[in-house]
Amino acid sequence: MDKKTVKVAAAQISPDLTARDKTLARVLETIRDAAAQGVELIAFPETFVPWYPYFSFVLPPVLSGKEHVRLYEEAVTVPSDATRAVASAAREAGMVVVLGVNERDHGSLYNSQLVFDADGRLILKRRKITPTFHERMIWGQGDGAGLKVVESAVGRIGALACWEHYNPLARYALMAQHEEIHVAQFPGSMVGPIFADQMEVTIRHHALESGCFVVNATGWLTDEQIRSITPDEGLQKALRGGCMTAIISPEGKHLAPPITEGEGLLVADLDMSLIVKRKRMMDSVGHYARPELLSLALDNRPTAPMVTSLATFPPFSTETDTATGSTTDGHAAAVANDRNADQRVAVLRSEAR
Repeated sequence: MDKKTVKVAAAQISPDLTARDKTLARVLETIRDAAAQGVELIAFPETFVPWYPYFSFVLPPVLSGKEHVRLYEEAVTVPSDATRAVASAAREAGMVVVLGVNERDHGSLYNSQLVFDADGRLILKRRKITPTFHERMIWGQGDGAGLKVVESAVGRIGALACWEHYNPLARYALMAQHEEIHVAQFPGSMVGPIFADQMEVTIRHHALESGCFVVNATGWLTDEQIRSITPDEGLQKALRGGCMTAIISPEGKHLAPPITEGEGLLVADLDMSLIVKRKRMMDSVGHYARPELLSLALDNRPTAPMVTSLATFPPFSTETDTATGSTTDGHAAAVANDRNADQRVAVLRSEAR
């Protein structure tokens, strides 16, 4: 990492619950506003385009079909005019953009995180590995190929969505790849104040444990939007609170007062020297690790519903990863290779005499 200081922003804004293009327009406008402030990286909330499926949290499945189909119709395909518009905005602003989208892949939806580099290239598309609770009615599952840290114009970036942060091995996979800026995305406007409190604990702990900066973005719903989702005043309470747009240092400190209500753009400067300052004391994937006792085996192959021959399976590498310095566990490699091409021969045993 050559840059000494990076200016970042986390956007807490409302989606437009009627049309993808209107929400996308809000994204592009916010990128322009951030560029005017010299921002070099911006993070948007979880599945912000076209909107997070709040309806699935308060409506029973038998009543959610209409909204679910509408989400399909407004979802983002990758690539598409929507992603090209964001790429163009990132390139024009010279800004890294991390955007949460509902991604449509034929007959399925996925909770996807897109990372556009400052030159407009899409350098990462990852899918949430396990949707949470009500979300399992909406999204499919991601795979290990998305648990990847990427080099960008502002440093090494990793990203997770919402309760993926409660999966310590998912977080460790990014930590082991030496992320410098971690982007967290949550829906916001859900559950109540306890969700915001839990979120704050989670992102501050990850910053401390990983020795990286965390940029967290949550969404915001207006009272009018909440009423449009459900007229039930009791259920409306479940769509308030839960906002914690924040920027955290490797020492676990807020770099600006978090945004917990309303819309806003949180901006802070990251002093990248704080990463070494923290890791000098505690590097959980380096001098503070005990890999001979505890280690992580990650199957980072993309999954597919069909292959035409065993030869099309990508090999499970046992070589040292030059980017991370990690090596594949021998037993895990053997199991994976056995799965790639099972060459065992069945032997019939005769009865003992």
